[in-house]
Amino acid sequence: MNGKKKSLIHILLVLWSITNIFPIYFMLTFSLKNNEEIFGENVLGLPRHWIWANYESALNTGNMALYFVNSLFVTAAAIGISIIAAMMATYALTRIKWKMSKLTNAMFMLGLTIPLQASIVPLYVVLSKLHWLNKYTTLIVPYSAFTLSMSILICTGFMVDIPYDLDEAATIDGCGLYGIFFKIIMPLMKPALSTVGIYAYLQCWNEFMFANCFISDSKHRTLPVGIKELSGTYTTEWGPIGAALVIATFPTLIAYVALSSKIRDSFIAGAVKG
Repeated sequence: MNGKKKSLIHILLVLWSITNIFPIYFMLTFSLKNNEEIFGENVLGLPRHWIWANYESALNTGNMALYFVNSLFVTAAAIGISIIAAMMATYALTRIKWKMSKLTNAMFMLGLTIPLQASIVPLYVVLSKLHWLNKYTTLIVPYSAFTLSMSILICTGFMVDIPYDLDEAATIDGCGLYGIFFKIIMPLMKPALSTVGIYAYLQCWNEFMFANCFISDSKHRTLPVGIKELSGTYTTEWGPIGAALVIATFPTLIAYVALSSKIRDSFIAGAVKG
């Protein structure tokens, strides 16, 4: 490859990097400005006055601190349930011989075809009759259920490639069903656990429809709904709204940077197995 081609590729990569980094830069600077700078005086530049009070206003006046904790708790619980349920279900469907296993797997996969919008009304009726509205379980249970089908599909791609000889050897050594699962299968499924955790996190952290329809009190409200309420109540102050968006967005960016190598390895492993 000659020098001109390398230079062109470098220029394109720089432009692509700027295109991806600019929204983060704009959101950060947006969160530290007042309305005058946001709407005309200084739209793209750095803040003339760094208004850190916007974050204090978002956390205290807008109650973003509570909403952040709620989102963190609900997402962590849903991820944990999704991983455990998907691993156990996949183990039962792929490595234990029993009647109706294929039909059961097909029923799980049917969940991939059900859109969230179509389930809001029946799910609301069920949660209302169970008196589960305005609770943490109001979101944890549906989130776990709607991520389960894809989680099982991901785990199946990994688990079917684990040799059955390992199960037989563990049985000879005295391992029972649970021993094989926790001592043999689980350690070999770490790439799948990472993939399922990432998928569940992306599905739960920014989810809006369920949280908006099933939670009406501020005690259990999550970040996406909280930001919507903030924009409806404080329409004259956009700086705190930008600060709330940063609070909601940056955990995902930080998690991706911290786990980028594991994310890459898990998807490469899944691609090779596929």
